[in-house]
Amino acid sequence: MKLTIRGVSYHIETFGEGIPLVLLHGFTGSAENWHPFLDMFSHYKVILIDLIGHGLTDSPSEFERYIMDESVKDLHVIFEELQLNKAILAGYSMGGRLALSYASRHPERIDKLVLESASPGLKSVAERMSRRENDRKLSQFIKEQGMESFIDFWENIPLFASQKALPGDVQKNLRSQRLKNDEAGLANSLLGMGTGSQKSLWDSLDSLEIPVLLISGELDEKFCGIAKEMKDLLPLPTFIKIIGAGHAVHVEQPQIFGRIVNEFINT
Repeated sequence: MKLTIRGVSYHIETFGEGIPLVLLHGFTGSAENWHPFLDMFSHYKVILIDLIGHGLTDSPSEFERYIMDESVKDLHVIFEELQLNKAILAGYSMGGRLALSYASRHPERIDKLVLESASPGLKSVAERMSRRENDRKLSQFIKEQGMESFIDFWENIPLFASQKALPGDVQKNLRSQRLKNDEAGLANSLLGMGTGSQKSLWDSLDSLEIPVLLISGELDEKFCGIAKEMKDLLPLPTFIKIIGAGHAVHVEQPQIFGRIVNEFINT
């Protein structure tokens, strides 16, 4: 379906009946990333959203429309439009940062929170400034070199090294999905929703009184460390490190990911 949310046309997919489970993809992703989990999550009302600048959702030309606070407002209107008084919210990487930002702002609307390879942001101003400059350069790269050159680069960053071990057809499908995105959408997403532009949420974790599942892959040492730090601050945390997986656990170990999320929801 298409919903116009604060002037932006969002592509949203819904499947099944039951407890609402909202799934948010990562940067360069789309709702399509979650299709392999529809059978595993068939007893929920699964809601998939193409985030701003991604998939079939609009890609506005002003990067200010992409900032995290704006996406939190958009997500809240989507909750209202879909009459989701309370939902389980899950997000991967960029989608996890949005999920955490939303839950911090509207904890009364979240029953449980699932964060896969996600961060509360960077702690210091200096770190954020450095990351913003890096994101600006990446954004310029997309504009100057085009989508295919950027995806060539993106697939080969160290964060995704473990994906080289995936079957060829899985890698091919991932690449095909990434290439469907809009150049302006990804460029502006980096400027508006990048980690460098996001406000730090570290100081608010101790007040988030909802169950939170933290998932990270053992091969992704950076995000395992972040998850451990988050676990020590959250009131109701569960942290699970997945053996043999890197940053994108749901891609590299989908059966384990689905089982863990189901068990968390049902406990």
